[in-house]
Amino acid sequence: MPKKPKPRPVTILSEVPDLDTIGGRIHRARQALDLTTAQLARRVGVTTVTATSWETNRSEPRANRLAMLAGVLNVSPTWLIFGLGESPTDETLQSELALLKSDMARARRVHEELGKVIGSLEVHIARLKP
Repeated sequence: MPKKPKPRPVTILSEVPDLDTIGGRIHRARQALDLTTAQLARRVGVTTVTATSWETNRSEPRANRLAMLAGVLNVSPTWLIFGLGESPTDETLQSELALLKSDMARARRVHEELGKVIGSLEVHIARLKP
């Protein structure tokens, strides 16, 4: 009976990397947060032209900006550089989306209640008019 091959240890290199470019990953992460290029640039402390250059692969962020960029985009520097790890479309965004949906539902309920109060006030005002 042939020997079973030993299972290889799981390492960071075992993952299938995101094959997009660093610029493509920056672009996708920015879009996932619904930020404009100008908003991203402002948050990272660079010009819009610089941020656009990163996204179009005309240049790459320096190490100090890369760490800041990863923080602003809520992704790991490893994902930005190598495409390894969680992408911005993973669980983090799903939980944020669930919170936003919950807040929207609450805002709709408050809006409806406020509409009823306004309607009631209008009726009272109309009765009081001479």
